[in-house]
Amino acid sequence: MTNFGGFPVDLVLLGMVAVFLVLRLRSVLGKRAGVEQTMAAPMPRPAAAPGGRVIDVKPEAAHDSQQATRALPPRESPVGQALARISAIDGAFSPTRFLAAAEDAFKLIVQAFARGDRAALRPLLTPSMFDLFEQAIAAREAEGLKHFSTVHSIRSANFEAADVTGTLAHVTLRFVSDQVSYTNDAAGQTVVGTEAVTEITDVWTFERELSSRDPAWRLSASHSG
Repeated sequence: MTNFGGFPVDLVLLGMVAVFLVLRLRSVLGKRAGVEQTMAAPMPRPAAAPGGRVIDVKPEAAHDSQQATRALPPRESPVGQALARISAIDGAFSPTRFLAAAEDAFKLIVQAFARGDRAALRPLLTPSMFDLFEQAIAAREAEGLKHFSTVHSIRSANFEAADVTGTLAHVTLRFVSDQVSYTNDAAGQTVVGTEAVTEITDVWTFERELSSRDPAWRLSASHSG
């Protein structure tokens, strides 16, 4: 849990594959089911808390895997200006911390989708996105399919777009990652994807109501890039 950032059989499977390709599961940050904006350090660490899986940034936290290439947009660019507007409304917002925490959230969602873990996914997605994910999981289960996804590394994580309408903010990120992603049928035969490590690009959009006391950013849209 991918630029949102793989998946012939029968119509039901094709429908599930279509949903999966559109979603390309793979975040969202916060202390209560999203990205905790008030966290002081740039490196997040998964932790358990009431209400679901979260990304909790601690001062001493540090990635134990390869560091992704990250780039902040120029402040004068449209994306940079939108991020500045978000920071003006929410003084705790940090693009650097947001980007770092998003990497872990990306992995959580990819892996939760592969497991069919609805409880882990629900607090990380908007209601409409959760419905799409749940439909894909249910279709997969009905066909006796099992999905496997492993994110071996994230090569890059960068801002693609951002906007604020009133106090509703959207931030879009482009992830380029090395993954193993495939689906097996009930007999254990691979029907979609490959067990080989593949570079995958996912574009994910997160949203948050900035006037809310809930600090969570939830996945609201995704597609393969």
